[in-house]
Amino acid sequence: MTLAAQIAADLLDIKAVYLKPEEPFTWASGIKSPIYTDNRITLSYPETRLLIENGFVDKIKEVFPEVEIIAGTATAGIPHGAIVADKMNLPFAYIRSKPKDHGAGNQIEGRVTKGQKMVIIEDLISTGGSVLDAVAAAKREGGDVLGVVAIFTYELSKAEKNFASAGVKLVTLSNYTELIKVANIQGYITADGLQLLKKFKENQETWLD
Repeated sequence: MTLAAQIAADLLDIKAVYLKPEEPFTWASGIKSPIYTDNRITLSYPETRLLIENGFVDKIKEVFPEVEIIAGTATAGIPHGAIVADKMNLPFAYIRSKPKDHGAGNQIEGRVTKGQKMVIIEDLISTGGSVLDAVAAAKREGGDVLGVVAIFTYELSKAEKNFASAGVKLVTLSNYTELIKVANIQGYITADGLQLLKKFKENQETWLD
């Protein structure tokens, strides 16, 4: 089993991901989605957590071997980023969604030196907007952002366009396509459910902003 398939299987097993193609979730925005994801749950499962952190380390070594500092996005990317930085014996920082409104007004916590080669850890990619804001903040602080590594992506074309427009490389450990494939094999969904999930994927911009 590939890493992407194993992580997909674990996310389903620990209920970090729910699939309800026949009765979609209604999000706060009113959008009906067949999938609900909360990757924070992975932190409570040591075996899954280890699989993810080791996956991050291997991907970063493979794709971004020149990395000098790991950064996590607040809040979901912070614990994963800290663990990865520890495993790689690298400095760690985290990036707030916006600057503090008191004190020094920092948006990045930790020390980032000018030109320091950074990889940013995120848990989930939908459109990519929030993590690309974090990338911009890191660049303002003088960091040289090599790319973003995330646990899971919905594979939205909007995200692909956003990352391409920003000139930022994205690497993920698993994805929506792999997840529904594993869900079908392991009996989490029916054959009809699989077809509905595929249709959601084909018409993704109508259900996830």
